[in-house]
Amino acid sequence: MTTTLLAPWLSGLVLSYAIEALLRPAVAPPWRRSVASHGVHLGSWCLLFALFLLAVQRPWFAVVFILSLQLVVVQSSNTKSTTLKEPFICQDFEYFLDAIKHPRLYVPFFGIGLAIAASSAGALAIAAFLWFEPSLVNRELVSRGGAASLLLPVALLLTVAVALLVPCLRRLPPCTLAPQQDLHRLGLFAALWSYGVLALRPPPEGALETPFADAPTVAPPREQLPHLVVVQSESFFDPRPWVPELPETLLPHFDALARGALYQGPLRVPAWGANTVRTEAAFLTGQLPEALGIHRFTPYRQFIRAPVTSLASHLRALGYRTVCVHPYPAGFYLRHRVIPNLGFDEFLDIRHFSTGDRDGQYIGDLAVAEKVGTLLDDSDNGPLFVFAITMENHGPLHLERPVPDDAPALPPAVAERLTPEAAADLRVYLRHLGNADAMLGRLKERLTPATAEARHGMLCWYGDHVPIMSVAYRRLGEPSGDTCYALWSSRQAARADGAARPLAASELGKITLTALLRDAACVANPNIYHQNNAVGQTQSHQEQE
Repeated sequence: MTTTLLAPWLSGLVLSYAIEALLRPAVAPPWRRSVASHGVHLGSWCLLFALFLLAVQRPWFAVVFILSLQLVVVQSSNTKSTTLKEPFICQDFEYFLDAIKHPRLYVPFFGIGLAIAASSAGALAIAAFLWFEPSLVNRELVSRGGAASLLLPVALLLTVAVALLVPCLRRLPPCTLAPQQDLHRLGLFAALWSYGVLALRPPPEGALETPFADAPTVAPPREQLPHLVVVQSESFFDPRPWVPELPETLLPHFDALARGALYQGPLRVPAWGANTVRTEAAFLTGQLPEALGIHRFTPYRQFIRAPVTSLASHLRALGYRTVCVHPYPAGFYLRHRVIPNLGFDEFLDIRHFSTGDRDGQYIGDLAVAEKVGTLLDDSDNGPLFVFAITMENHGPLHLERPVPDDAPALPPAVAERLTPEAAADLRVYLRHLGNADAMLGRLKERLTPATAEARHGMLCWYGDHVPIMSVAYRRLGEPSGDTCYALWSSRQAARADGAARPLAASELGKITLTALLRDAACVANPNIYHQNNAVGQTQSHQEQE
């Protein structure tokens, strides 16, 4: 039996290295990797071959099945590297289940045609092998030797796998948690194992003790607290520095908000193109991604364990009603379990919207603005904190064909540099960006008190990451990866110098809380406003120096 299995086992091992070579960016060639990484590769192949052989009892079928799965991982990694600037990591395996639950968010980036072709080919291959390759259980060799003839080589393979994996995993070079570098140095199998082992460990000590645990706890009187609306706008960034030919009037409401803002400027975010929750977690908790270690890639996996001190929980302690609004299924990214742990009283998901609220593929930004406005109207004039996570500008942009008639036309100098598909993507993006800007204008209007007795408001607006427009980036050059933010108060004037203040996403939530408490103090003592304005001018000059 052992000699019967040798040819498929060895062929599959060689081909697994060949498929790994298809990764882009490429991994280091085998002769430049450590012995431990090869030990992990060999141990992984023995483990997979043994398990699939036991399941299907057809050695060549097991080989093809394993290699097909590896090819899916390689293709997924190449697509992810192109669109998100990050290769496939162990934590991404859970996205295969998400792709089944939410295919619109994932499958089009892989390629709908390719996904259908791969699924069809897989189904045909399974049928062919089941028909043409007889099961080992039915072969005469196994019939004469009994079940031991199959179980013995499987047990041998599993023993070799354990003997290789246990010591070699310990001897692997340490991960840098820069996924592309780790994949290049370690190879596919060793990198997946390394990240998987690290993910099983708890967060570093103190990682979930967020900066908000040390925030001021003395609450101003409730009547002095402003309403606070924070919008994490999907794929929002200012494309004018990236494409200077775009009109200066592209974002009139955001420009007006920035001119009157307490703080505004570029926002450094821990994501490119997707992985919204990384920016979301950084804003709400104030926690640096580095503090979470390996869990920086999927922070919400840790936040389901226990309540986490956040901007929302701190505001709730100050007397705020805290509401999260996200027009998508609550279970995505486990938000239905995380949002309560972050201190929100209510979570309004897609069930609180109707199909008529759609604009394009998702619930429109203006519908979200109306929902926030309704919450402000129903607040009984108590202080309200609304954290809105929009969806309208989430790709894939190429699914919106034909391009809507109201999508803005591109300047000729830009259009001639793009393929028709890339130009269409950019037009669709700019259309939704305009809707986001209109949403901002409506919220600013709603937060401006109509009377002296009405509660005043604050608005914090920022983008979670730049959009996925890979072809346009190749033709026009890549943007910096920063988004932008603005923090505005209906009571306090803008900083006198109007200078942009670059921030990280983890800093913005803390600055928002500080500005809010200062805003509340201004209500009780207007002189504080003038004092703080003078301090702000001094700080601005120091920052410039």
